[in-house]
Amino acid sequence: MTPVKLAALCVLPLCIASASAASVTTIVGTGAAGYSDTQVSEPYGMTLGPDGALYFCDLGNQRVRRLDLKTKRMTTIAGNGQAGYTGDGGPAVEASIKAPHELVFDKKGDLYFAERDNHVIRKVDMKTGTISTVAGTGSPGFAGDGGPAIKAQLRQPHCVLLDRDGSLLICDIGNRRVRRLHLDTGIIETYAGTGEAATPSEGAPVAQAPLNGPRTMVMAPNGDLYIALREGNTIYKIARKDQTLHRVAGTGEAGYSGDGGPALNAKFGGVAATPAAARAAGPKALALGADGSLYVGDTESNTIRRIDPSTGIISTVLGTGERGDGPETNPLACKLSRPHGLLFVKRDLYVADSEADRIRILHLK
Repeated sequence: MTPVKLAALCVLPLCIASASAASVTTIVGTGAAGYSDTQVSEPYGMTLGPDGALYFCDLGNQRVRRLDLKTKRMTTIAGNGQAGYTGDGGPAVEASIKAPHELVFDKKGDLYFAERDNHVIRKVDMKTGTISTVAGTGSPGFAGDGGPAIKAQLRQPHCVLLDRDGSLLICDIGNRRVRRLHLDTGIIETYAGTGEAATPSEGAPVAQAPLNGPRTMVMAPNGDLYIALREGNTIYKIARKDQTLHRVAGTGEAGYSGDGGPALNAKFGGVAATPAAARAAGPKALALGADGSLYVGDTESNTIRRIDPSTGIISTVLGTGERGDGPETNPLACKLSRPHGLLFVKRDLYVADSEADRIRILHLK
């Protein structure tokens, strides 16, 4: 099969050098879980705020936190450290949250994050610091399309992404769907997926195709959407122009192979202990580089992999394939421990190395 090439996103020369020219360092975290200015506990999704600071889901601490990239000062944005579902209408820092996974800012500068274990999407008004629920009831299920999102049910939402029209896309992984929340009206609907645990056909319309475990998404400047299917062990592109699905990586089988060849022939997820684990071992983080490179958090293989935008070839750029913690600074000698978050900032790739309790930076020279 001819590999699907990722569309180049800029006309600049490739900004990615060889792995030997790159380096990796820790920006925050000591390798021991904790809650302090220097410690984190299972960091997950990350985003850059309008103020230029790094915001991230500190899952083990049941908080959303902010790291000032200039001063390295850490502050809490949401969560009191207790796993629960309380606090709507009051200060976000006094609320209980549970398993925050990914987060995003809207065009007004307010922060949204997915709480997997509360089955809700919550919002922090960044002017007042007040927290509220914008989607989900707190009970898992599938209901509410066409009506108010606060009366709808989600099942283990993992990812939130702002679409170009200002609406919020939600990876409703337990319902095998991507839901769309219209922030102006509060109405929710299904954007993609049928609820089936099946493989989408090449070129299928997004509204009619199954999505087996939509885990995370990243959007290209031209509006194309890349989506990682955790249970499907694949990555698809949703073409903005005609809203159709196209596989760009993964065979659908669990494993860790394919480096140096077409990403379509690669396997994600490492060697799982059980068939059930293999089904949930697929890619769990995505980021797009300035040159159009697609970076993949191959969580269960403990690696970060890159798909070349011009050739479709996949390679490992960080990690050894073995679980561990370092050593830095050689990226291909640095062991990772189940990374769950990626964010490309300028020429650097931020990596939430979740179970090493660190956020690392892969410096791409």
